[in-house]
Amino acid sequence: MFAKSILLIACIGAPLFTSALAATADNYPARPLRIVVPFTPGGSNDLVARVLSQKFHEAWGQPAIIDNRPGGGSTIGIELVARAAPDGYTLLATSGGIATNGLLYKLGYDPVKDLSPVILLAQMPYLIGVNPSLPVKSVKELIAHAKSHPGKLVFASSGAGTSAHLAMEMFRHQTQIELLHVPYKGGGPAVTAVMGGEAQGTFNVITGVLPHARSGKLRALAVSSAKRAEVAPEIPTVSESGVPGYEVIAWYNVFVPARTPQPIVDKLNREINRLLQSADVRERFISLGVTPLGGAPQVLANYLRFEIARWAKLVKDTGIALK
Repeated sequence: MFAKSILLIACIGAPLFTSALAATADNYPARPLRIVVPFTPGGSNDLVARVLSQKFHEAWGQPAIIDNRPGGGSTIGIELVARAAPDGYTLLATSGGIATNGLLYKLGYDPVKDLSPVILLAQMPYLIGVNPSLPVKSVKELIAHAKSHPGKLVFASSGAGTSAHLAMEMFRHQTQIELLHVPYKGGGPAVTAVMGGEAQGTFNVITGVLPHARSGKLRALAVSSAKRAEVAPEIPTVSESGVPGYEVIAWYNVFVPARTPQPIVDKLNREINRLLQSADVRERFISLGVTPLGGAPQVLANYLRFEIARWAKLVKDTGIALK
């Protein structure tokens, strides 16, 4: 009799609980959102997040405040979100480092267990940019110069363990050259370091390098994608420049804390998918060199696992150490 009573309560309670979650999603958002960007302002991650922030405000009438939390190769900002209340009001807008940090750092969170995927937002190629004073004008010349000056070329990245850092390590591994890696707290500071002569080059997202290359402050050598970038078709790929098969893409994503109610996750996913299909957002992204993606939360979950496995092999093969 007792068991039957418990079963009856469960059967009655389940629809009520589901209805309560649906009602919560219907009223969401009822207050301002916080979008944590684990990098400094002005970088590609920040620019992409600010497009979302503006559009969320327009669509829902609630401010979506960007909270830049750089440091630790993006781990500081990611952990902040992983430990935030799972109510849908703290979002993480980050990049591929979420898949690679755990291979190089001892983390205080698990990106698979402590975060819920919302959407695979967009992707863009990296661009190898060097200081114009460096006597190289192509990838082949860069490789030759590095081999004749082993360990002397300083390359800046957006942070140790970030996907930009590993794009450089993949290049170094495939070309068998030595580069001195210096991490910065974001792509913007890394580019500034190269322009100022603190470093000779950088692997950075195309939107961070291209404007400076076109102004003459940097020299663009090649893009990291399999095909030339639509925004800069004059720049060759790394693969066609003498490193066959090289391909690394920066990818952007949105997560929320684990245990965020699924109806809220689904509402965020639907809204961002809608925004990615709008002409003005697509135009803005493409002008930045960003290709909009989208899809269901599971697409991001699958991609995260794929990237973790992919980069785990490189770390194992090369013995990359943070430095």
